[in-house]
Amino acid sequence: MQRVSIIGCCGAGKSTLSHTLSAISGLPIVHLDTEFWGEGWTLPDLAEFRERTTSLYQADRWIIDGHYFSTLDNRLKRSDTVYHLDYPTHICLLRALSRTFTGFGKVRPDCAAGCPERLNLEFILYIIRYRKKFRQRTMHLLAEHPHLTVHSFKHPRELEAHIKQIS
Repeated sequence: MQRVSIIGCCGAGKSTLSHTLSAISGLPIVHLDTEFWGEGWTLPDLAEFRERTTSLYQADRWIIDGHYFSTLDNRLKRSDTVYHLDYPTHICLLRALSRTFTGFGKVRPDCAAGCPERLNLEFILYIIRYRKKFRQRTMHLLAEHPHLTVHSFKHPRELEAHIKQIS
């Protein structure tokens, strides 16, 4: 386990898991949210984002958290391990809302500078639509990379048991 991708919906706990796995493995973390968003939640040029992330993937050791489907295929080509947080929508939505309310107006360390925690309808709708829009595509993409060790979890309790096992 040298190049780990952590994928799943917003609110699933990708960043939390990246810190846990880093503490266990010593691997450095890359939060894709810090690479994607510009100050004030401005969208990047997607070609630039793909180029920037492709160069990040060339490192020998990393944990990268973030789904970002547009760059997932290139990331999976370099990954050796994937943690897929395949949680139900209601869990992700509740976790995201909880994170938003407890950190409202503050910039999280795993997010880009100048991007304070906020709540908007677009974010909520993204979480609600995530499974329908991305789940099947993600499963197909994972199947196209047989070299990967994939750990897929349908509930946080499954992940907790796995972490206890590898700690």
